Amino acid sequence: MQLPEEQLDNIIDLALAEDISHGDITSETLIPPELQGKASIVIKAKGIIAGSEVARRVFLKVDPSLKVEVLIKDGAKVQPGDIVATISGRVISILKAERTALNFLQRLSGIGSQTAQCIAKTQGLKANITDTRKTTPGLK
Repeated sequence: MQLPEEQLDNIIDLALAEDISHGDITSETLIPPELQGKASIVIKAKGIIAGSEVARRVFLKVDPSLKVEVLIKDGAKVQPGDIVATISGRVISILKAERTALNFLQRLSGIGSQTAQCIAKTQGLKANITDTRKTTPGLK
């Protein structure tokens, strides 16, 4: 299911407000504001990727000048060491967005990976895998 862009943006705004409501004091104190850098999102466990576009939007919401390249699209099988995305630009902006982006990516990929395992276990059976009403608020 695809969320409408406006609804997704609202969820991202809420997540960012929760995560960095008081700013990133450590980064703002220790890192020069214009320092440029590059980061990669690297897979630690095999599974199914989900949420790469959400993660991209988180980075761009924090700083539209960041360059975010998604290398692995949602639904793809991934292995440890695979690089999902690269982000380049202001280091402070990358650090400000990374925890929220990773939280979405990890949660959504975990759901996608578990769902794929359930589907595989029911192959050949008269069973359907469906969603549940027990969801995280705003993420159904």
